[in-house]
Amino acid sequence: MIKIRTVAAAALLTCTLGAWAAPAQAQMVKAQDPQGIIRALQAAGYSATLGVDGTGDPMITSGVGGSKFQVFFYNCTDHKACATVQFHIGYDLSTSPGLQSINEWNSSQRFGRAHLDKENDPILEMDLDLDDGGMSQALFEDNLEFWASVVGRFEKHIGYSK
Repeated sequence: MIKIRTVAAAALLTCTLGAWAAPAQAQMVKAQDPQGIIRALQAAGYSATLGVDGTGDPMITSGVGGSKFQVFFYNCTDHKACATVQFHIGYDLSTSPGLQSINEWNSSQRFGRAHLDKENDPILEMDLDLDDGGMSQALFEDNLEFWASVVGRFEKHIGYSK
């Protein structure tokens, strides 16, 4: 009799834990779900508009600190089922900060990789790997906080004023 109760209790516990895990899994932010990323951005207080990039992959436009940025989707299959995203912001400046300034940024900053585009304008990017189950809303928001901080520091570094 004890064995049956133990097995029944274990089965009930497994079902209960499974029921709790299912909603948590549904809350994960995944690159395979652009609308989910929009919801995650909006839940964190950001604007978010879905579009497509030049290759037909999803692209979200948002903003931080008065500057517009894009969320590009990568490692996509048939323009969906993407694995990673990249926060991307570019600046059209009258005077380039120069390669030395960009190199100084990259050598002193852990988050936010910078480079110059073909017009010598600065570009700042930060990648997020959302493959293999994605990340929680809390971790996504933590990455957004890093991004906002990095953008602010980068704008100061390149002498950008709004």
